[in-house]
Amino acid sequence: MTERFVSDASQYIDKINAQSFDIIALELFRYQYANNSIYRSYCDVLGVKVAEVNNLTTIPYLPISFFKTHQVVTGSGNEPAIVFESSRTTGDNPSRHSVFDPALYRETVLKGFKAFYGSPEDYCILALLPSYLERSNASLVYMAKLLMDSSGHRYNGFYLKEWEKLQATINQLEQERQPTILLGVTFALLDFAEAHIIKPEYTKVMETGGMKGRKEEQTREQIHNYLMERWQLSSVHSEYGMTELLSQAYSKSNGEFRCISTMKVLVRDLNDPTDVSAHGSGCLNIIDLANVDSCAFIATEDLGAVQSNGIFKVFGRMDNTMLRGCSLMTA
Repeated sequence: MTERFVSDASQYIDKINAQSFDIIALELFRYQYANNSIYRSYCDVLGVKVAEVNNLTTIPYLPISFFKTHQVVTGSGNEPAIVFESSRTTGDNPSRHSVFDPALYRETVLKGFKAFYGSPEDYCILALLPSYLERSNASLVYMAKLLMDSSGHRYNGFYLKEWEKLQATINQLEQERQPTILLGVTFALLDFAEAHIIKPEYTKVMETGGMKGRKEEQTREQIHNYLMERWQLSSVHSEYGMTELLSQAYSKSNGEFRCISTMKVLVRDLNDPTDVSAHGSGCLNIIDLANVDSCAFIATEDLGAVQSNGIFKVFGRMDNTMLRGCSLMTA
């Protein structure tokens, strides 16, 4: 039986930094090529020679759609402790992400959050996640619960559509000058903003994306401008994550995302999945070093731009025409 890549979650996350990231990524690539049959088959279809993979741009990135059609698992012999599942759209299978070591996800979430915002104990965490709460295995709900458990604040809580209660809670926290994070799916934040005025001087509003046809599609800039005008905010924060990842990126303003230490974003050419660059515009590829037991190298369906300093923006999703143009990715 192959020895696990990670024996201690906390020590593993602690050793990942800007200097060690590339070395660990290449080690993890070789480990996953050897122990993940789906990923190895995909690499073989591309004609990849493992010995020639010597930097992040030459690593093959697995199309994210494979999480809808296959069990993407590195190693074998155990049942996953958690299986995160994405929302299901009409005529489409949900993505499923098997997590074998919840401690690895916990360390990733908490240490990543702390790097950007400080200790969760300093905040009250309010989560406006109606579409996610309706599913028992949404990774975003699990993440919010981790932050709430670490915070321990008496007013922490999840909300479906209890807008009056949410408004009253925010007003109370503002009176107490309590730093608060209102984490909300985009369409729910817009609905809440249309119905209620708040004055969040001590509250950071953080949208997580997710319109899913609930409202007319708008750009992130349009959504943020509306929320800032409606609630007199200087900025709107954002969280970038997905079912298929265990790491997150955060934006504190202008939709400019920065990755936590376990994550890095690159770009690939729209029509050639093997043409990958460290910066530029195109489709986003993600390295998630916390994805030890699934696949750490993901070719997303998001369009965006990555700067030379690693800061990135997300413009939207590829449409069906673009996806058909990437037929090599599902060979």
